[in-house]
Amino acid sequence: MSVSVNKLFGLEGDNWTRHANPVSVWTRFAVLPLLALAVWSREWIGWWSLAAVALALVFMMVNPLLFPPPRSTRNWASKGVFGERIWTERATVELPPQFRSKVLQVTYAIQVAGLAVLVYGLVRLDLLEVVSGLVILQTAKAWFIDRMVLLFEHMKAGNPEYAAWEY
Repeated sequence: MSVSVNKLFGLEGDNWTRHANPVSVWTRFAVLPLLALAVWSREWIGWWSLAAVALALVFMMVNPLLFPPPRSTRNWASKGVFGERIWTERATVELPPQFRSKVLQVTYAIQVAGLAVLVYGLVRLDLLEVVSGLVILQTAKAWFIDRMVLLFEHMKAGNPEYAAWEY
């Protein structure tokens, strides 16, 4: 996520901690299937499906700020968010060599491929293609988050500010 996208989602300062609530992370995984269902619903409710799409998009936008800071950040989801926060600051933060590799770009490429399959399936109303696209996309997103957990774990060892994010 770039800095401008962070601002769009309100992810600045302490708002990152709110997004680190595992409920925020896991409900974000629900957005894409809800969005796909909203698009698919055009078959059942016609133009009203645009309202369902709009609701899913609004939920996606406000989700990072809906939940309070977590009671603990010693979990995979919170650490993934903190790694993503570090990743978004990579222009000003020196990342270890293993996190400057092409692995993270590969996760993006797989997400784009999954999105293409998903969109194609939604255009054709092919359930197998829609589910396949969702599985590919969500798996690649989870892989990206897992890399962000590793980034956070590595960076907190040498940075007291990052270490303080974990409680």
